[in-house]
Amino acid sequence: MTIAFTKMHGLGNDFVVFETRDETRLPSAAQWRALADRHTGIGFDQALVLTPARDASTATYYRIFNADGGEVEQCGNGARCVAEWLRLDGRASSGELRMQCAGGVVAARFEAPGMVSVDMGVPVFDPTALPFDTTRARIVSDGYSLDVAGKEIHFGAVSMGNPHIVIRVPSVATARVATDGAALEQHAAFPRRVNVGFLEIVDRQHGRLRVFERGVGETQACGTGACAAMAIGRAADLFDAEVTLQLPGGALNLRWAGPGQNLWMTGPAAVAFRGELPRWSE
Repeated sequence: MTIAFTKMHGLGNDFVVFETRDETRLPSAAQWRALADRHTGIGFDQALVLTPARDASTATYYRIFNADGGEVEQCGNGARCVAEWLRLDGRASSGELRMQCAGGVVAARFEAPGMVSVDMGVPVFDPTALPFDTTRARIVSDGYSLDVAGKEIHFGAVSMGNPHIVIRVPSVATARVATDGAALEQHAAFPRRVNVGFLEIVDRQHGRLRVFERGVGETQACGTGACAAMAIGRAADLFDAEVTLQLPGGALNLRWAGPGQNLWMTGPAAVAFRGELPRWSE
């Protein structure tokens, strides 16, 4: 018996997508890691598992598993890919739909074939939402500060349905993404770990961003990371209400009116290929 899957990506942030009605027979953490291996498996940053809707107003409930086998709450690029998968499957005839994941309900709107806008909700700056143990950090003028390997790192913190910190850097080209990202992802101040963004402000409408994703490492693009960078940059009055962020895999458009308002993200979602897997052993 085999399972049909679709390999998709949003700006190079890649996913394996499949649908199931039996959540009791999903892969174990070790099996997810084997499937994510880029040499001996399919290879992906995250797996997106579509399951029956839990809310009558939504088209599906989807679960998100990182390449390390851990389940997470939200993924912006993944949300666009789930929406596009549903559109290609004929479940989005109105041009709009609603989906649900652990991070909440996500509304999607189709701007053009393969171009999707998603409502990523209201950014939450309360540290307990990440969660973030601020007793381990210092509060500074631009947010928070932690000591990492003898170096003081300043950052902003926000939840986009999943935990993010964003560090402003002079240039993303020289940012210590691998070393500082890994150290902060695992820092004791973040009991559920954290995604780490490195943001270069170009002007009030443009920025550059690299993201070290928890459980994955640096990715070509991170949708919720882009939303977090927009929220933190705009809260600091460094960005206007509409911004284009350039990530290694391409550009995302972000729109946010400000505190208490929902943040919208627009970007591509594409199918790479389809295939079948032998059903994993239980």
